[in-house]
Amino acid sequence: MQKNESTVLFNELGLPAPVLQAIEELGFSQPTPIQAQSIPALLEGNDILGEAQTGTGKTAAFGLPLLSKIDANVRETQMLVVCPTRELAIQVAEAVTDFAKHMRGVRVATVYGGQSYTPQIRDLKAGPQIVVGTPGRLMDHIDKGRLKLDALRACVLDEADEMLNMGFLEDIQWILEHVPDNTQMAFFSATMPPAIKKVTQQFLKDPVHVKIAAVKQAKANISQRAWRVSKIGKTAGLERLAETLEYDAMIVFVRTRNDTLTLAEHLIGKGFPAAALNGDMNQSDRERIVDQLKNGRVSILIATDVVARGLDVPRITHVINYDLPADSESYVHRIGRTGRAGRSGEAILFANGREMRTLFRLERATEGKIEDFNMPDANQLGEVRMKRMQTGLSEVIENTDLGNFSHVVKRFIEENEWTAEQLAAALLFKQQLNQPLFPPKDPVGREMRGDRNGGRDGRRESRGRDRGDRAERGERGGRDGRRESRGRGERGERRSQQDFDTFRFEVGREHGVGPGDIVGAVANEINLDSSHIGHIKLHDQYSYVDLPKGMPKAVFGKLQRVMIRNQKISPTIATEQDVASDYSAPRRRNEGGDKGGFKRRERRAFN
Repeated sequence: MQKNESTVLFNELGLPAPVLQAIEELGFSQPTPIQAQSIPALLEGNDILGEAQTGTGKTAAFGLPLLSKIDANVRETQMLVVCPTRELAIQVAEAVTDFAKHMRGVRVATVYGGQSYTPQIRDLKAGPQIVVGTPGRLMDHIDKGRLKLDALRACVLDEADEMLNMGFLEDIQWILEHVPDNTQMAFFSATMPPAIKKVTQQFLKDPVHVKIAAVKQAKANISQRAWRVSKIGKTAGLERLAETLEYDAMIVFVRTRNDTLTLAEHLIGKGFPAAALNGDMNQSDRERIVDQLKNGRVSILIATDVVARGLDVPRITHVINYDLPADSESYVHRIGRTGRAGRSGEAILFANGREMRTLFRLERATEGKIEDFNMPDANQLGEVRMKRMQTGLSEVIENTDLGNFSHVVKRFIEENEWTAEQLAAALLFKQQLNQPLFPPKDPVGREMRGDRNGGRDGRRESRGRDRGDRAERGERGGRDGRRESRGRGERGERRSQQDFDTFRFEVGREHGVGPGDIVGAVANEINLDSSHIGHIKLHDQYSYVDLPKGMPKAVFGKLQRVMIRNQKISPTIATEQDVASDYSAPRRRNEGGDKGGFKRRERRAFN
C-alpha cells in the first residue's frame, strides 16, 4: 500500500468515533507509518503481515482497527492477541483497554503463566470480547474449554519473531489450529525469519505485507545502567535514588495502572513530590499532572508506557525502569523521555538475576552499553541525609531570628541539668526519625529489608517467562508447584501470646505473597523493626501474622492502608481459639484455601 503517511491523520483512516475519542484523549493525532498502512488494510478485512523495527507503534496498528470488529453486545471472545511474555501481554491489554474506554460493554481479559488460575477463570467466565495472553496459559485455557474461540473474529501474533526465539513455534501452531478458518489474522514482527514466513504461508490468506524500512536516528546522549535488585528491594532502592541522585525530574515506569497509584502514594507519604499518570485518568487530570511536572511542583512521575509515550518535558533528567519493559520497543520509548533536544540523560533499570541476562536485547535495540549500577548503601545514604540536614540548619542559623528559641534552650538546660550537646543530640534524634541518619542494620551489620514488595523483586519475578512458568509451576503437567517446606509458608518460631496479637491478613499464596513480602510491607509502613514481627502462617487466600500487643489506634490505621502485591491486607484480630485450632489442624486441611479454615473476625477497636 502506498500512502503519504506524513500528512494523514487518525480521523482520516475510517476508525469508529469511540476509538477516535479515546486516542484523541491519549494525545495521539498523527499515526506512525506502520499504523497509517496497517489500519486501512485491517479495516478492509485483509489479513496482514506487519514488519517494522522497534519503537514504531505496532500495538495501535492492530488494536485500533480490530476494535471496530468487536460487538459489545456479544459476550464471547472475538479478538485474541498472543504475546511472548507476561509483561507484553499486560501492556497490550492495558493499551487496548485505553483504546476501548468509550466502547460501552467491551471487556479485556489477560491470561499468562505465573499467576493463579482463579482470577483468570473468573475473568473468562465474565465473557470478555478480547483476550490477551501468553502461549502456554492460552493453550491450557483452550484445552480445558475455559477459552472458547467459536466466535473469534480476529487473531493477532505480536512480536512473532520473539516468540520464535523463545521456542514457542509449536505452541503458536497449536493455538492457530484451534482458530476458526474465517478469522482475520494479523502477524507483527520486527524481523521475518524463515520459520515465521512458513507459519505465515500456512495460516494467512493473501496477506497485505506492510514493511516499514528501518530509520537511522541520531543517537541520544543517554547513559544506561542496570541495578541488580538486592535484598533491600525495589521500593527502598527507588527511595534511595530519589534522595541521592542529582536530578531535576525523573519518570519511573511501572507495569500496571494500579502500580502507578500505590507507588506514588508511597513516595508522597515519604515526603517526595510524586504523582501518578495512567490511562484511567481523564484528559484534564493528565494535562494537569504534566503541567505540574513541567513547572516543578512534581519531580517524580510514576507512569505506564502508554500514557508516557510522546511525553516531552525537558527537565526530565532520569528515567527509572522500576519494572522491566515488556519489549525492546517499550524500552526505546521509555528512555527516550530523557536526553531530549541534545541534552544528556540517564536511564537506570531494576532487574533481578534472570532479567540481567536478557539485557543484551535492550543493548542491541539502543546500540548502546548497559553498565552496572551500584545502589548507594546505608552509610552513603546516611551521609547524604547528614549533609542535607547540615545545609538546612545552616540556612536557619543564617536567616532566622532564634532569640526566643535560645531562651528556651537555656531554660531546658538549667531546669534539667542537661548539657547543650545532650539537648542538641536529642532534638536531632527526633528530627531524623522519619529519615534516619543511621539507616537500620541487623545484628551482624547487614542492611535491613525495607521494601513493601519484599521477596518479589529478587525471587518471584525471576520466573518471568511463560515457558519457564509452565515448567516450574506445572501448568500443563498437573503438578501443584508449591513446596511443602516450612520456609515458603512460615516464619520463625511461635512466641508467647503474652507478647503478641495475631492478625489475619487477607493475602496469601494465591496472591503470590511470601513471608518476605509481609515483613517488608509491615516494617516499612508502620516503622516497625522486622525483628518485632513474630510468626507468619501462610494459607492460599489469607495469612496469620503475630504483631506486638497493644498496637496504638494511629498505628493500626496505618496498617489498614497497607497493600501487598496490590492487595489490601484488611487486618483483623484472630482469637486465641482460632490460632490454637490453626496450629493443631493437619497441614493439608488448609491447602485448598479457606476450606476448613477460620471465620473472619470482627475488627477490634484499638486505644
